[in-house]
This record gives sequence, C-alpha cells and structure tokens, in this order.
Amino acid sequence: MRRGRATIGLGLGLAVAVLTGIGANAVARSHDPIEIPITIHFSHFEPASVTVPAGRPVTFVITNTDPIDHEWIVGDAATHERHRTGTEPVHDARPTEITIPAGTQKRTTVTFAPVGSELYICHLPDHEAYGMVGTVVITQ
Repeated sequence: MRRGRATIGLGLGLAVAVLTGIGANAVARSHDPIEIPITIHFSHFEPASVTVPAGRPVTFVITNTDPIDHEWIVGDAATHERHRTGTEPVHDARPTEITIPAGTQKRTTVTFAPVGSELYICHLPDHEAYGMVGTVVITQ
C-alpha cells in the first residue's frame, strides 16, 4: 500500500511540475516577438499593410529580392519628412530605419506603443513615388 501511495504522489508531483512548466512557457511565449515577413519585389513592399499589437515586440524579416538596394523606414509624418531629403546614405543604427542591400535579408525588432498607424517607406530617389509605401496598423 505504501508503495502505491508513493507512486501516486510522485505522479502528481510530476504532473504539477509539467503543468507549472507549461504555464511558465505560455507566459514567456506571449512576450516573445511576433515575426512578420516583408518581401521587396519589383520595388514594392509585400505585404503593403501589416497589423501589429501595441506594446509587443515585432520582428520584421525583410527580404530584398531586387537587384538594387532599398531601405525600410517606419515612422510618423515627421520621420518621413526628415528622410525625404536623403541625408543619410545608410541606415542601421535604429530598428525603425534599416538599409537592405540587393539580394539580402535583414531582421529588425520594433515595439510600437500607441494605437494608430505608421507608414514604412523607401526614401531612395523616386522609390516612394513609384509606390514603395506600406502601412503598419497598431491595435490593442
């Protein structure tokens, strides 16, 4: 009889440990970055619109399939107005401003705070006018 109780106790202890571990992993996963792929093809962003939750890290995996360099600048109107002058030839210091050389892939992680929307644009000469514009929709 004692042996049976010990086995049941050990089994319950393992079940609690497993369930506790699963709960901890589920919580950790809810804070892990969401991964969103964006492809640059024929000087356009695909998809041209993405939806992300506010306050959660989002890793953008941006693949440039074109034979020319591009950039991915995400921000508000003031950010884009500043970049339209083209004073920075290369971007890599900020997660919201990156250069993606021809035929390469870059990863960047951004956490958006306010609910609303921001644009992502390539500001290399004539790229915005050609249609290299996308939207990030930020939800609760």
